[in-house]
Amino acid sequence: MNTIRDEDRSLRRPELMARLRSFSSPPILLGITGGIATGKSTVAGLLEEMGARTIDFDVLSRVVVKPGRPAYQDIVSFFGGQVLSADKNLDRKKLKEIVFQDPEKLRKLESFTHPRIWDEFLLQVEGYSREKGPVILQVVVALLLETNMQSLFDHLLMVYAPEEVQLKRLIKRDGIPEALARDLIRSQMSVEEKKGYCDLMVDNSGSPERTRRQVEEIWRKLTQSLKDRTKLRM
Repeated sequence: MNTIRDEDRSLRRPELMARLRSFSSPPILLGITGGIATGKSTVAGLLEEMGARTIDFDVLSRVVVKPGRPAYQDIVSFFGGQVLSADKNLDRKKLKEIVFQDPEKLRKLESFTHPRIWDEFLLQVEGYSREKGPVILQVVVALLLETNMQSLFDHLLMVYAPEEVQLKRLIKRDGIPEALARDLIRSQMSVEEKKGYCDLMVDNSGSPERTRRQVEEIWRKLTQSLKDRTKLRM
């Protein structure tokens, strides 16, 4: 529920590229992806500490369905009050149970949310592009490669960890049985497949210090890329 269908993405890509070209200092766009429970948020947090701006598609998917927003109104009109919690927010767990049992309802939900998520993304990219001086903008998308979004970005960073590390983290984080956790991990594109698409990688299976050192090296590469782009535009 937090990714964009390929047809949505392909239709909107020219719009994004046109907007970026219109700014004197377009951002470096860094796509961050990785398997479930690999630590994407940890790496994104470190990059943010170092100066990167952040857009997280999971956050966008929650923003666009807040009470009063158009997507919220469409969802409630179609699915009814059964998808609301006591405080009138969407009950995302209940909604997920409904749509995952009915592909037609899932597509209907996506028609309400995906265009609004994409519009919110474009607005945020535009906002960061208007900052004084160029910025490095990281975009966190769990299924970035699975939804074929890679062409949007200047660089792709994959956060990874061995399956057994993922498994332990996922069981601890979500409190789910081992069999389900393993199925969730293996339902995603494999690490080896993803590596072929990504020019930057972080092995997040070791200590926090080891992860930070890797991120610091990536930050140096990104800032150099930003400097090189600035020189070319002068």
